Amino acid sequence: MSRFGRRAGRWAVGASILLVVSPAAVAWAQQPVMRQDPVPLDPDAPMAPLPDIGVDWPDLDSAPADAATASAGTDVVAQRRYSWRIDGIDAVATPLLRQRFADNSTLNANDGSSANAAQLDRRAREDADLLTTLLRAAGYYDAQVATRIDPPTAAASRSVVVLEATPGGLYRLTGVTLAGVAAAGMKADDLTRAFGVAEGDPADADAIVNGTTALARTAGREGFPFAKVGEPAIVVDRAAKTATLALDVAPGGQKTFGDIVALPGNRVFGPDHVAEIARFSRGDRYDQVKVDDLRRALIQTGLVSSVDLTPVEGRTPGTVDMAVKLDRAPPHTVAGELGYGTGEGARLELSWTHRNLFPPEGALTIRSVLGTREQLSSLVYRRNNFHARDRVLTLQAAAAHQNRDAYDAKTYSLSGTLERQTNIFFQKTWTWSLGAELLTSDERDVIVSTGEPRRRTFFIAALPTSLIYDGTDDLLNPTRGFRLGGRLSPEASLQNSVFGYARTQLDASIYRSVTPDIVLAGRTRLGTIVGAPRDAVAPSRRFYAGGGASVRGYGYQSIGPRDPNNDPIGGRSLTEFAMEARIKLFGSFGIVPFLDAGNIYTDALPQFSKLRFGTGLGVRYYSNFGPIRLDVGTPINPQPGDSRIAVYVSLGQAF
Repeated sequence: MSRFGRRAGRWAVGASILLVVSPAAVAWAQQPVMRQDPVPLDPDAPMAPLPDIGVDWPDLDSAPADAATASAGTDVVAQRRYSWRIDGIDAVATPLLRQRFADNSTLNANDGSSANAAQLDRRAREDADLLTTLLRAAGYYDAQVATRIDPPTAAASRSVVVLEATPGGLYRLTGVTLAGVAAAGMKADDLTRAFGVAEGDPADADAIVNGTTALARTAGREGFPFAKVGEPAIVVDRAAKTATLALDVAPGGQKTFGDIVALPGNRVFGPDHVAEIARFSRGDRYDQVKVDDLRRALIQTGLVSSVDLTPVEGRTPGTVDMAVKLDRAPPHTVAGELGYGTGEGARLELSWTHRNLFPPEGALTIRSVLGTREQLSSLVYRRNNFHARDRVLTLQAAAAHQNRDAYDAKTYSLSGTLERQTNIFFQKTWTWSLGAELLTSDERDVIVSTGEPRRRTFFIAALPTSLIYDGTDDLLNPTRGFRLGGRLSPEASLQNSVFGYARTQLDASIYRSVTPDIVLAGRTRLGTIVGAPRDAVAPSRRFYAGGGASVRGYGYQSIGPRDPNNDPIGGRSLTEFAMEARIKLFGSFGIVPFLDAGNIYTDALPQFSKLRFGTGLGVRYYSNFGPIRLDVGTPINPQPGDSRIAVYVSLGQAF
C-alpha cells in the first residue's frame, strides 16, 4: 500500500465519510479513457489536498423548540411533553389487565416527563409489545397493537401517544386433559374441581396458572405429600380460533403422618418438642397446610432463624415422616418500655432474656421497673409450648415497692401460672390461665375514722384464674368484634387471724367500623370482693378506679371513697364504662375523642350511681408494632383535689 493509502486508511478510522455522486460525475466516468504513458510517482512528494466530499454535522442546539414546526431532519431531538391512551380494549380488558399494564408500562412510568420523537417511538413500541402479550395471555391470541403519535393541536398542547389495539376473537378451550389425575382414586374428582378450568372456558393464562396452583395445594391438603404437577401445555388452533390444554399430574400415594425425625445439623431442639408444637399427630391424614403452620410456629418461637421441613417416606408403609432441620437464631433479647400517667408518674421497664437457657424454650428473664411511684426487680422462668402448642408455664420471684396515694406497699412474692396464650401471629378465640401466688406485703394506709397512719403486714395465698373469649379481628388494634373475659381469685389472708375472700372481675368490650377510617369502641368493667370487709382486705388487693387504663381524666386510683387526708382508700366493688371513636386522619396518625365513667363502692355489689365522668382527646400513631397513644383528659365532675388535666402515654389502645 502506498503512503497515501496508509494515511487515508488511518484517517478513515476516526470519521464517517458520505460520498455524494453527481450526474455530471457519472457522465464523466462513462467517457472513454485516453491511454497515456505512466508518470512515475515520487514517494516523497506532498499529498494532494482531499476533495470536499463530506457534509456538515447538524447543529442540534439550533433545532426548533416547537415540535409542531420541527423539520423532518431535526424532529428527533425536539423535547416535548406527552400524554398517552389505549384505544380498542374497553370491551375486553379486565381491571387486572389494566393494572398490570400500568405497573409495567414505559409510557406510564415516564408520564409527565419530556421526551423526543425517538424516545416516544421506542416507548410506544415497548408498550405495544407489552399490551399484545397481556391480551394474548387473556386468550386473545390474534391481538395486534399499532402505534401512532398525534401532534399537538389547538385543543391539546401535548403530543398524544396512541396504542390502537385490535384484540380479535377470544379463544376458548375445546379440550382440557389432566393426565394422571385418575391415580388419585377417590380424590380425583376433588383435584379436578380444584383445578377449576374446564372445556369451554377462555384460554386465560391467569386462570390456568391459578388452577395449577390450587390443584397442587389441594393435593397437599388431601394427603398427597409427593404430588407433582407439571407445566400447562396449550396448543392453539388459529384457524378454528380455539385451544387445547394438557396438564400432567402425578399424585403419588395418599399418606398419613408418621414420625418427626431430625436431619443432621439440627441445633435448636429435638423432634419431641417439634411434635409438641405441631397441630397434627401420628396417624392423621397428611395435610400441607398443617406443615406450613408448623413452619410458622417454629419461626415464631424466636429461637429459629430458618426451618427445613421435608416429607420423606415413612418407616411404616403408607406414612410420611417429617424430617426437620432448625438453624439457631440469636437467643438473647434486651427490651425496654417507657410510659407516663398522671398519678402513676414516669415508668421505665427494662428486661434481659435468654430465651433458651433451659432447652427446649426455657427462658430466663431479669426484669426491672424504675419509676417515680414504683420500683420492681424480678426473676422469671418461662417455658413456651409447655407440652402443648401455645401453653406457657411461668414461675416468678419478685420484690416490689409501690408508693401510691392510697397506700405504700413493700411486697415479696412467689407465683406460678399455667396458661394458654394468644399472640399477634396466632390470635386465639379462647384463652385461659391457672395460677398460684404466695406473698408477704408490708403496707401503709390510714385508719379511715381518724386519718391516722398505720402499717400492717399481710401474708396472702391466692389461686387466680381467668377465661377470656376474643372475637375481634386484631389483638392490638381491633376494628370489629367483641371480647369477654372473667377473672376469679380465691384468696386466704393472714393478718392477726386467717380469713378468706374472693375477688371477681368481668370485662367486656365491643368494636365496630363505621367507615374504613372510623371505629367506634366501647368497654365495661365490673368487679366485686365478697367474704370480708373492706378494712380487712390488704390495700393493694382492693379495687381502684382512675387512670389511663381505667377512667381517663382522673389520676391513677383517685376515684372513689377517700380518707380524712383526701387520699383514696379503695373499695369492694367497681363499675367502669368507656366509649371512644378512633378516627384515622392521614398516613399513620389519628385522633380519639373519648368519654369514660366509673366509681368505687364500699358494698360488695357494683352500683351505677354517683359515677365520675371524664372526657378528652387522644392522638394515635399507628406503628408497625402497634398504636402508640397519647391521651389528654379532664374530669367532668371532679372530687376535691382532682387535677383539671390528666395525661397518659403508652403503647397500645386504651382497651
